[in-house]
Amino acid sequence: MRRTDYLTEKRPFHQLPASLVMEQEVKFCRASDSGRNVALQLTQYNIGSLPVVDDKGALVGLVTEFDLLDILLKDKDLKDVRAEQIMTRDVKFVREDTLVDEIIRLLENDHLIRVPVVKDCKLTGIVARRDILFGYIKSTAEYWP
Repeated sequence: MRRTDYLTEKRPFHQLPASLVMEQEVKFCRASDSGRNVALQLTQYNIGSLPVVDDKGALVGLVTEFDLLDILLKDKDLKDVRAEQIMTRDVKFVREDTLVDEIIRLLENDHLIRVPVVKDCKLTGIVARRDILFGYIKSTAEYWP
């Protein structure tokens, strides 16, 4: 669910923070999860990456489809690999108060599809390119009083 689904006041698009456009119900995994479990979640939920969090909910990495495909190319079994072995540790992220313009620049400059959102180092959401477009549609709708 995105908070832009329920905007209660008109906001200019360029003033939308990540907290309004992000998906709040984020699928994630633990560092100890097997690559097979990560692949299962990616295919089950039709997503391209999973944030990796520690026991306190802090973002510690990200596993992508490419990470898993690389393991398969090396003729290894995904059940024998742990997320911590293949995850990206230097994850690009934004904070809840990051405005959409900055998020768009990050997505474009780093050729990303989505970026995790954190508050006090804890994963609170994820913003995909489509979420930003949805925020634009909602914030520029003509039905506001």
